[in-house]
Amino acid sequence: MTTPQAPTNDTAATKLRLDTEERELIRSLLLADPELVLSDDMVMRALLGATAKGARNIVDLRDKLVERLEQRLDKLVHTNRSVIAAAYENVAGTQQLHRAILTLIDAPDLGEFLRRLTRDVPAMVGVEQARLCLEADVEDVSPAALAEGLGGRVLLVPYASVDEYLLLDGDTASGSVMLRACGSEAELFFGAMTRVRSEALLKLDLAGSIGLLAFGATDPDRFGADQGTDLLTFFGAAVERLLTQRLSAADEE
Repeated sequence: MTTPQAPTNDTAATKLRLDTEERELIRSLLLADPELVLSDDMVMRALLGATAKGARNIVDLRDKLVERLEQRLDKLVHTNRSVIAAAYENVAGTQQLHRAILTLIDAPDLGEFLRRLTRDVPAMVGVEQARLCLEADVEDVSPAALAEGLGGRVLLVPYASVDEYLLLDGDTASGSVMLRACGSEAELFFGAMTRVRSEALLKLDLAGSIGLLAFGATDPDRFGADQGTDLLTFFGAAVERLLTQRLSAADEE
């Protein structure tokens, strides 16, 4: 005598019968929270493989699935566009700084180097102002008499002024580059009535002497703490070496 076999899950499922009230309850639950089935691969395959007879019962779930996939696609497209835009911006910024460095390398003497650094380089990198500050034995900020035609863009500042300026907003300086929005404190280096509203500050080590290259922009969002500093760190290192060489050569003359 053969012992009856218990029905498999599939057999049990085909024999499962629900009354109208139970069907409506389940349908309401699924419509209220489609994630109950959308996150279950096996259930979704069963639903999407349903016959035309049952299609009417899952059409809303299919709409939800399509809507979910469309949202994912939109998010993916937006992310890709953002990545591409950031890549183009990074490439453009790299090219700008490379051109600026080549311009500085070609400067024949210290005076021309300083003029190019504070007058030509800002236009190349898309900012309005630049100041080179060199710490010296002075009591107040004053124009440096290193060359003609600098227009007050190269300044001598008292010792420790660079670190004090970097810490004006209370943040601890990390690394050699600081990007931030600024207000009236920018007048210290950029002059009274300046329109500079954000700045990139590059601390320079000039053979033991401290300097600061400050780029100022009228756009308050041009520089911010959430932006990358790799390119400016590289540019600052190049300026350190080139400026140290020019200063040493000028001292020997």
